[in-house]
Order: sequence, then structure tokens, then C-alpha cells
Amino acid sequence: MTTQTIDATRVKALRTSRKIGRPKLAKMTGLSERQIAKLEATKGIATVPTVAVERLAHALQITPLVLTGDLEMTQDDLAPAKPASSCSCC
Repeated sequence: MTTQTIDATRVKALRTSRKIGRPKLAKMTGLSERQIAKLEATKGIATVPTVAVERLAHALQITPLVLTGDLEMTQDDLAPAKPASSCSCC
């Protein structure tokens, strides 16, 4: 299993600014609420499986590079999440 280091404080900042609760993020990522809470409680750098980084980034609608700190977090990243588009019929 490969791992990556992420800035754990960014997860909570992004989640709250996107108005996504822990239960919803857990459902979207396949992580447990406890895992997300533990990650958010980490001050600074956390090591997590690469697949979890990818799932978190997808759920938060950002590139994984924002979570790893390779890209700066912008105001657009902190904007409320865009609604998920469904089919074109509704």
C-alpha cells in the first residue's frame, strides 16, 4: 500500500468551507467518520493511503496536490461546493 503525506488541517478547512459534514464526507469517500475526525484532529502533516487522498480530493472537488501541499490553497478551493450534475433530463 502506497502512502502520501497531506496537510491534515486543509481537510477540515475544505470540508467546512464546502459545507460538507463528516457523515457525508465519510459516505462519499468510504472512510469512517472516526477516521475523518482523527485525520482532522491531526495538527500538521499526516500520512494516509494514496487511495484515501484521491477519494478525499474527489469528494472535496479539488486536486490531490492541494491536500499534499504541492499547490497552494486558493479562495476558489474554499468556495462552496458546486452541485453535482445529474443527467441532462432533469
